[in-house]
Amino acid sequence: MPELPEVEALSAFLTERLVGRAIGRVYPVAINALKTYRPPLEDLEGRTVTEVGRRGKFLVIGTGGPYLVVHLARAGWLRWRENLPPEPPHPGKGPLALRLCLADPPGTGFDLTEAGTHKGLAVYCVGDPAEVPGIARLGPDPLDPGFTEELFAGLLSGERRRIKGVLRDQATIAGIGNAYSDEVLHAARLSPYKIAAKLTAAETATLYEAIGATLRDAVERSRGLAAGELKAEKKTGLRVHGRAGQPCPVCGDVIREVSFADSALQYCPTCQTGGKPLADRRLSRLLK
Repeated sequence: MPELPEVEALSAFLTERLVGRAIGRVYPVAINALKTYRPPLEDLEGRTVTEVGRRGKFLVIGTGGPYLVVHLARAGWLRWRENLPPEPPHPGKGPLALRLCLADPPGTGFDLTEAGTHKGLAVYCVGDPAEVPGIARLGPDPLDPGFTEELFAGLLSGERRRIKGVLRDQATIAGIGNAYSDEVLHAARLSPYKIAAKLTAAETATLYEAIGATLRDAVERSRGLAAGELKAEKKTGLRVHGRAGQPCPVCGDVIREVSFADSALQYCPTCQTGGKPLADRRLSRLLK
């Protein structure tokens, strides 16, 4: 799933290619991906792109009129094309969800695609990004200068959930998902199961620093990359997420995994949990 660093990089990539150029046609191919109907997508056609930005994990394309807002969800992606076919795409069972063609130069634009059978990619055409429910609910952005340690400590105060879930909650902090929450907690040497409100002042400070350092490092690694290279960069840059069974890059212990119904987390027992494996209830049920 694209998270804050990848969407930030996509925003920069598209800023160079879209701003100042007019939109020719927008083709909604997978109707289930389109979440709004007024204004219609046709209202984007003929307008010049004035800005490209990010709100949490949402990509926002402004035209001085309607905004095109995209959430790539778990399996969505944006593919830049220099040679789009001239004929309109046909709705079907393929991965293509939406195509945007620039008016000039002809044949340039991007496709929004989504792999797999579970469809979560969402496209909105709105007068204001705040009209998108997911954006309206967003918490503070961890890369915003206003995201101070004091603000972060206040968000954790009284929070009885596990810190892993708090970091992933977009209404609490915008942009961090399953992968980077694993990375942040590993950098902070904290158990994902620790209750947020029980963090000490020192642990809170360490976690705050880990959030900023981890995300900024990921953004910097992605800077200047083409859209098609971002997935590979994310995967190679991760230290624990998706690396169960491999050695921890810090201490050499084996990275472990806890599985849930629709996701999994990875962690290092030595670095994060005092050497103790976390309970994996789904695995325990399978072994009975």
